Amino acid sequence: MWVGFLAISLVLLETLAFYFSWRAIKSARTPQGSVGWVVFLISAPYVAVPVYLFLGHHKYAGYLTARRDSLTIRQDIDTWGARNAPEPDQVNPTYKVFEQIAELPIVGGNGVDLLIDGKETFPALFDAIDQAAHYILIQYYIVNDDELGRELKDHLIAAVGRGVTVRMMIDGVGCIKLPTKFIEELQSGGVQIIDPKTVRGPKTRFQLNLRNHRKTVVIDGTIGFTGGLNVGNEYKGLDPKFGPWRDTHARFTGPIVSQLQLVFAEDWSFLTSENLIGHLNWETNHALDNMAALLVPTGPGDKLDTGSMMFLSAIVAAKRRVWIASPYFVPDTVILAALKQAALRGVEVKILVPDFADHQIPWHAAFAYFDEVIEVGCEIWRYKEGFMHQKVVLVDDDLAAIGTANMDNRSFRLNFETMVLLFHKKAAHQIQEMLQADFLKSYRLETPLAQQSHKIRIGAPIARLFSPLL
Repeated sequence: MWVGFLAISLVLLETLAFYFSWRAIKSARTPQGSVGWVVFLISAPYVAVPVYLFLGHHKYAGYLTARRDSLTIRQDIDTWGARNAPEPDQVNPTYKVFEQIAELPIVGGNGVDLLIDGKETFPALFDAIDQAAHYILIQYYIVNDDELGRELKDHLIAAVGRGVTVRMMIDGVGCIKLPTKFIEELQSGGVQIIDPKTVRGPKTRFQLNLRNHRKTVVIDGTIGFTGGLNVGNEYKGLDPKFGPWRDTHARFTGPIVSQLQLVFAEDWSFLTSENLIGHLNWETNHALDNMAALLVPTGPGDKLDTGSMMFLSAIVAAKRRVWIASPYFVPDTVILAALKQAALRGVEVKILVPDFADHQIPWHAAFAYFDEVIEVGCEIWRYKEGFMHQKVVLVDDDLAAIGTANMDNRSFRLNFETMVLLFHKKAAHQIQEMLQADFLKSYRLETPLAQQSHKIRIGAPIARLFSPLL
């Protein structure tokens, strides 16, 4: 009997392997992804089939429903966006492509406060939470049950005590270590938090590979935050494993805040089927700086590869320089070609990455790409004073981007991300000065892969094989 059962199981696994291989060929967004999955599934079906069930998906079909729920307010935002349109000469016409990628309009009248590291970010964040009068929308990839996490919890519960409605989302993988007790304490305090451990059904089944990496806070529809920082002691530089933590966050005012909360509402609707649109404030005042800005939300719920297209559009638009700061550098073939082409046409291409590794596979994979871009004139700078986690882009002297997206395939195609694009010389100058200070704490990589340590020489090409998943 057992022999027959085993034989049937083996046949079933091999049949599933061929079926999933066909699915990978049809649906994978890159040839590398298709080839990788097909080889894995055919050569090792007993391992690959269960892995594919959890990691092989690249789309959230159900997310389109949340988008449809928000179509009315999106149309209103388009109309309202026309009323808040920037001055005709304020935005380079080349940058209009970002509106098509984001499916949102560039709006004027915005202000930004650049928040460097946790020492500036968390006091500003907690102060805004304490000033909230009506509602708080808060979303993080990681929240830890430590000193900083508990401080956030206390501020949110105190806000509820003042009559403020607090809605909170966290990611199931990013917060996998967060104790249930922590979530229950928030719920007991009146915070409407979605516990990913209790969200079940076809929307989330077998979606381990598709993560919500966004970090968004909206206060009363008038103040918004996003950037690279999660919530945990390490993000304040208190974890000796990482040392000083270098990151960039930002506080926004103006019409851009409505775009931040629109994307939050879509995520909330996807997980709960609750439409928040009618419960939120969609009117904001203009900031004195009058910056033009646009939120580019990207993720596997999009029809196009919006994450990759956003980076591609920024690189292609650069005429003088493009500086990119990212904790990981695992570009796809399109981005790799765009970076090399930019350098060949005389654009100053600088890529800032950490010298310290928090995740070994993407850290090693990056070395497999460095030689290619250095050979054509790109500069690789490695930050050496602690761990660098910021996600920032600077194009020429009139475009700066701050948000959650890394320079890797995971952010390009597998994660839900947000990047705020600022089309303003003042914002670009602030980012330029900030990155120049970071370069002073970095060294320029000039050692080719062939001269790196034995561990890196062996690890880099092997790690690169996993690039479609990194």
